[in-house]
Amino acid sequence: MNYVTEPSRQIPVVAETDVLVVGGGPAGFGAALYAARTGSKVMLIEQYGAIGGVATSGIMSHWTGRQEGGCFAELREKARDCESEQVINPEKLRILMLDMLYKAGVDVQLYTAFSDVIMDGNRVAGVITESKSGREAITCKMLIDSTGDGDVAARAGAPFEKGRDDGGMQPMTIMFKVAGVDMDRAMFFWGMEDTVQLPEGDLQTLGREKLPKPAGHILLYPSSIPGVVTINMTNAIDMDGTNVRDLNHAEYICRNQIPEIIEFLQRYVPGYEGCYLIDSADVIGVRETRRFEAQYQLNEDDISQARVFDDWVVTKSNFFFDLHNVEGAGLDAIAEYKTFKQPEPYTIPLRCFIPRKIEGLLLNGRNISGTHKAHSSYRVMPIVMNMGHAMGIVASMCVAQNKKPLELDIDEIHEQLRRTNVTL
Repeated sequence: MNYVTEPSRQIPVVAETDVLVVGGGPAGFGAALYAARTGSKVMLIEQYGAIGGVATSGIMSHWTGRQEGGCFAELREKARDCESEQVINPEKLRILMLDMLYKAGVDVQLYTAFSDVIMDGNRVAGVITESKSGREAITCKMLIDSTGDGDVAARAGAPFEKGRDDGGMQPMTIMFKVAGVDMDRAMFFWGMEDTVQLPEGDLQTLGREKLPKPAGHILLYPSSIPGVVTINMTNAIDMDGTNVRDLNHAEYICRNQIPEIIEFLQRYVPGYEGCYLIDSADVIGVRETRRFEAQYQLNEDDISQARVFDDWVVTKSNFFFDLHNVEGAGLDAIAEYKTFKQPEPYTIPLRCFIPRKIEGLLLNGRNISGTHKAHSSYRVMPIVMNMGHAMGIVASMCVAQNKKPLELDIDEIHEQLRRTNVTL
């Protein structure tokens, strides 16, 4: 490989803040909102032009899993005139989320990409960004990595793992929408094993046989717009979401599947005979990349047994192991889609958010410490939004008290969370 030498240069420090949130998806939204509400000076940077991540730019169909209380309950209540209980209206949601951040006093900077981390020994002291304004620096007292992929933590040197034992990661997907659906006859399929018998055969079996591999399952969801259906059926496997060339290849694969998926729906699924493409996600949906080593690794037994940790910071989370097949369409064999029964919601401890070897940094979202299987449950948007809620409060308390996260009084953290509708 050839190299070039980048000349040394001075980078202007354009902002100094208490809490810096990198990434404006559901987790970053919750973190910035509640760090600001807890009294800190907060800045959020986001590489795209919208807050909300997969919920908005990714035109996700609905809130997956169950999460009670906290930031998610607040957002869903405020969006109730925009969407039903589960169905997401991405366009109205991106307005609402941005407005909530501005009203909380968060300094939101969109169109700004994280480029590098500023270290003071083993402590994160800020970041270098790239934008239309050039290369700039932002310093902070606490940083919350809400990038999904853990880009900041990785650049800082925090140890991590990817995927299952052999490195395989869940597939990527581009969501899209079709209009022209006869809603009186339309069928919807919320799960990969939901099906119907048609004259040509079982629908999910037809999908495996007729759709372009590695696509092959049928997932069709109602939208907030009459006659429009949101579709989660494109599939790209053997891809690493932290590799830009893989991201480009996955984008190509998924977009090329869309026309054939629409032709399949027109031919086989009642109500979709006249459907046509009207929208597709601005960003590809990446389900799994880095999971970092932390003070504790959440595992599948913690979830299935609904363990209550003494240092809980996220509560009332409930979802099965949503492991998409690493090798093709459908769910992985260990997903336990049919047999998994969670008697009570589970909690997530503070220790999962504190990376080993690095200070001044909190993990947030699907990058926290957990096993491959546990990750498939806690990675969904309602749960990561309440992770952000908790990390915003923890980061703000660290700044106010000049303490590290594990030096904080856990009872005081719990009291702050209870005041904001997070309870056991």
